[in-house]
Amino acid sequence: MKNLSISCVPSLSEEKLRQLILDTYSRPPACHIHTYGCAQNVSDSEKIMGILSGCGYVFTDKPENADLIVLNTCAVRENAHDRVFGNLGIFKKLKEQKGDLIICVCGCMTQQQQVVDTIKESYKYVDIVFGTYGAKMLPDMIYKVMTEKSRVLHLYSEGDLISEEMKQYRSDKVRASVPIMYGCNNFCSYCIVPYVRGRERSREVSAVCDEVKQLVENGCKEITLLGQNVNSYGYGFTSLLEKINAIDGDFRIRFLSSHPKDAGKELIDAILSLDKVCKHLHLPVQSGNDEILKKMNRHYTAQDYLDIVDYARSKDPDFSFTTDIIVGFPGETYEQFCDTKKLLHRVKFDNIFSYVYSKRSGTKAAELEDNVSDKQKGLLLRELLDEQRVITEDWLKRFVGKTLTVLPTEKGRTGENRLSGKSDENIIVEFDGGERLINTFVKVKIIKSMNWALLGEVL
Repeated sequence: MKNLSISCVPSLSEEKLRQLILDTYSRPPACHIHTYGCAQNVSDSEKIMGILSGCGYVFTDKPENADLIVLNTCAVRENAHDRVFGNLGIFKKLKEQKGDLIICVCGCMTQQQQVVDTIKESYKYVDIVFGTYGAKMLPDMIYKVMTEKSRVLHLYSEGDLISEEMKQYRSDKVRASVPIMYGCNNFCSYCIVPYVRGRERSREVSAVCDEVKQLVENGCKEITLLGQNVNSYGYGFTSLLEKINAIDGDFRIRFLSSHPKDAGKELIDAILSLDKVCKHLHLPVQSGNDEILKKMNRHYTAQDYLDIVDYARSKDPDFSFTTDIIVGFPGETYEQFCDTKKLLHRVKFDNIFSYVYSKRSGTKAAELEDNVSDKQKGLLLRELLDEQRVITEDWLKRFVGKTLTVLPTEKGRTGENRLSGKSDENIIVEFDGGERLINTFVKVKIIKSMNWALLGEVL
């Protein structure tokens, strides 16, 4: 287990870039940052924004107004990969219109040498490329581009995006993500993450708790702990939950993601016994067939997964589960796919996040014959979603007549005066209420269920 290094902010490179910006621009330069992929990528972007803010940048949602465009990429799915290159084609026109526009591509996708080579040869208007390491060097890279008019394309092989003293730019003051670890040791056969984010590295307990304390003192109401597999946190995950739960303040705790091979009774007991921890577990199953799970290198069986569900439901029949599922894995038969559908009905997930298998070069699954056509994958995905829609509509009825704690964060979709937010069980709840209730915890009695949300009334 490797601890994360600490660096001081602002660094000399930031101060140097800040002075150059003052000398170059008549107003604060604007940055547009576009983030692809998971919650970890969103958190990474907030750290990058913290660096850039310290250098003098402001932020814009409109790329056409930007002096710097940053694409923080994802390598997990092919559609995110394709969207990055599609956007780069659009940004080429902006570069032609504004010659001093700086374009930067970073993140998981660009931790792969073949991607860097493609950008180097085919996207010559991209100024900066770096992967999941080396964000601390971004001020130096921008400085070099501005002063030498040269490109910086570099794969950093070591280091970490996050330093404990690196400030983070948080646009959402009520909900915040807090990474507790980085990287992954699981090497699921379909997944590129260990290759682009490296092996597991855990933050110190004190650093995590200090960050949470500061967020709560600043008014944050919902903390989500992040890790590719939070259960393998190096200093004991349930112990960390207990320490964060003991922090003073009116807030709740979520976490993403858990691996079934490491999620046992201890985790379920902690969730149910700690008052600030939400009564919900996102537990990716990926498949309901043991042979496919073995090919995926997941290290559990469908029954192992069901044992976790059964234990949780024996303690709390309403316990909420969500999951990730991959359809069309190489060699998957329709009968094996049906095992996944059976598991849906057995578990009764409140929601699923399902994807067609996407080949990732460098993974073990990429070496398998992908004999499931794209058309067939699409049909399987639609069939799975149709099954889940029926399950969700029926399963959500269990909350009718009960009172849930909801954190409304926005206007609702089902009525002009309705607010929308998530319950502790991670269910969307809409109810009539004034805007003064937004970003406060509200007790809501559920009066109706739908196939995607609950309707209620404030108590």
